[in-house]
Amino acid sequence: MENLLYTVFGQGKDLNALQMSSRGIIVFFIALILIRISGRRSFGVRTPLDNIISISLGAIMSRAVVGASAFVPVIVCCFVIVLLHRLFGWLIAHSKRFGRWVEGQKIPLFRNGEFDHDRMKRALVCQEDIMQGVRKSALTDDMNKIDQVFMERNGDISAIKK
Repeated sequence: MENLLYTVFGQGKDLNALQMSSRGIIVFFIALILIRISGRRSFGVRTPLDNIISISLGAIMSRAVVGASAFVPVIVCCFVIVLLHRLFGWLIAHSKRFGRWVEGQKIPLFRNGEFDHDRMKRALVCQEDIMQGVRKSALTDDMNKIDQVFMERNGDISAIKK
């Protein structure tokens, strides 16, 4: 039995195509379970916190596929990250203060018919970035029809029509 497991999953960094593929299949299903535990927020809201889990899980789980790290510790580490993300999501949902600390606040970029250049600099956006967001969210490029424009917590630019 041990010989069969070694043949199918390999050990260390010298893995053949069958072994990496077998590990990839297992990691795929484990990732699916971890994402279900993490919740829809992980890939739906796309805030910086949510991007952390995507990047971290991808980077860490790849180590299990290629044999760069031991399989079980990698999976345990990913499980801990998912639980931490779930805890932060719960805290954000239950505490405005914690949410502002972790994810920030929306930034007003345009109101009363004027661009707020100081806030635009803080948000690292130019007027054309704002116009792109206005065209996407308000379906217009006529700023006379726009009441306010914000950079949202997830980095999207949204516009409110008059």
